[in-house]
Amino acid sequence: MFSHVMVGTNDLEKSKKFYDAVLGTLGVKPAMVDGHRMFYRTKTGVFGVTAPINGQPATIANGATIGFACETPEQANAWHEAGLANGGTAIENPPGIRQGATMELYLAYLRDPDGNKICAMKRMG
Repeated sequence: MFSHVMVGTNDLEKSKKFYDAVLGTLGVKPAMVDGHRMFYRTKTGVFGVTAPINGQPATIANGATIGFACETPEQANAWHEAGLANGGTAIENPPGIRQGATMELYLAYLRDPDGNKICAMKRMG
């Protein structure tokens, strides 16, 4: 459905360190930097991080969450730990199983260095 998802940053270098680490736990190669932005490319889509082109500060989207698919709960835990070690902030409950509307989900939530809410998720059933 989506060709790409992009978030804003006020510090591209700090964001690159953070996202190279967390997405590396999912097998994603380090970002390709293109001037004021960078891209993580996979066979299923592209995730981008950019300094806003309008010259205004990047801000977080209230109510927005970007979820990254994990193959195992252990991979979600590694994602979370890599995020904490590279400038992320733990939010919500600790990583673990939560009951969704139709299945159990293993979830881990972070805020990136710019405050964007991101999640690692493994569908358990």
